[in-house]
Amino acid sequence: MGNTTGFLQHTRELPQKRNVEERLTDYKEFVLAYTDEKLNQQAGRCMNCGVPFCHNGCPLGNIIPEFNDAVYKKEWKNAYDILISTNNFPEFTGRICPAPCESACVLGINQPAIVIEEIEKHIIEIAFEKGFVKARKNIQRTGKKIAIVGSGPAGLAAAAQLNYAGHSVVVFERDDLPGGLLRYGIPDFKLEKWVIDRRIKFLEEEGIVFTCNANVGVDISITDLLREFDSIVLAGGSTIPRNLNITGREINGVHFAMDFLKQQNKRVSDLSTTLSKEDGEEIFAADKNVVVIGGGDTGSDCVGTSNRQKAKTVTQFELMPMPPTNRTAHMPWPQFPMILKTTSSHEEGANRQWATATKEFIADEKGKLKALKIVDLEWKITEEGKPASFVEIADTEREIPCELALLAMGFVHPQHEGLLKQLEIELDDRGNVKATEKDYQTNIAKIFTAGDMRRGQSLVVWAISEGRECARNVDAFLMGESLLEGKDWCK
Repeated sequence: MGNTTGFLQHTRELPQKRNVEERLTDYKEFVLAYTDEKLNQQAGRCMNCGVPFCHNGCPLGNIIPEFNDAVYKKEWKNAYDILISTNNFPEFTGRICPAPCESACVLGINQPAIVIEEIEKHIIEIAFEKGFVKARKNIQRTGKKIAIVGSGPAGLAAAAQLNYAGHSVVVFERDDLPGGLLRYGIPDFKLEKWVIDRRIKFLEEEGIVFTCNANVGVDISITDLLREFDSIVLAGGSTIPRNLNITGREINGVHFAMDFLKQQNKRVSDLSTTLSKEDGEEIFAADKNVVVIGGGDTGSDCVGTSNRQKAKTVTQFELMPMPPTNRTAHMPWPQFPMILKTTSSHEEGANRQWATATKEFIADEKGKLKALKIVDLEWKITEEGKPASFVEIADTEREIPCELALLAMGFVHPQHEGLLKQLEIELDDRGNVKATEKDYQTNIAKIFTAGDMRRGQSLVVWAISEGRECARNVDAFLMGESLLEGKDWCK
């Protein structure tokens, strides 16, 4: 490594952010860039460790020490080439990845880990600024046609790789614009949509065709796709949200989190005129007591969005007990630690309550939500340190004011009605499309699947990895072999 003692000279330091008062007035990204000096220092902290566990921690197998070294030496083209060799969209993962690579960083054993995610984002933004990112146009075509259903991160990664292999790729998206979860599920304050548009422009220049407002199985016949395309990749994501079927669920004011987030994303992108019946009634948090039920990233995004909509109060419930603030004996390095996570949205203001269950939604005389009935829980912890079961704590049942409840409890499986049922695609015991990690092939030989539709709700970085691996298997299916990059080296 360029600076073998960098980790002794400097500690982990994240970029500065715009102050809370300012960033709550808009939906723009608020994490600022490093100065050249700070970026150099942070990249220089990367150790010359014997076994770089960060490789294994990253679902994409990013070659992290090598690009850190290139950044330290200010070899920007080399850093970009290393990064893009394993990751099609570092501008996405550099903004919204929870960075499992950092949890596996060897330095993290007794010091704060390298800021890998931020360095990744800086590499790709510098590459765009310096003109290193160019559309590949000298692609020798194979004559094979592939349809990608879904334009989220898995679909985009599969499309990019299959296009590089020389196949003609058409991506079908049922929404107004491509991007899937990236565009409609992630708030702009975490990922501004010009970042997606910039990448889509390059993909189009490389020859990929995007067909939007095209719901395959509804607007477009699956029979036509089967006839016209040599292979089909299903990358529609896990879209059926987990419900909370308790008394009062039907009351006006109880909504799924993704409906709330999608509407606001459309407003920010000047797409509010395209809100349809499927989007439901318009949902606003302004001047309301908002309760977000669910403690994950989607719930955190609801907190940040509610604060920007000027909610009266924002409370976030989590059924599970509060996790520890540091690793315990039950979560040793380099495992991904289930520790307390405080997001930028929490920093902006939220009352977080742990081990709390919602028992009933309560309506006012007009049938609108006015309160929640909740209760505190006591959890039994196993010898492995994991919550196993709970009981309600006596005399803790109470009502709290709430005019907007947002259900952010994750997703159970992809939509079965329509496309999957028409194709008679086999499902696994969790309701996801059945396909092995070995070949990503469904029970119909020419149809493959990737991303959350196959593995269930997961991370964007896993979706990109799935799309890449699926593409390699599609390419091999069509051509007998594939020269696309894969992760065999780390298996």
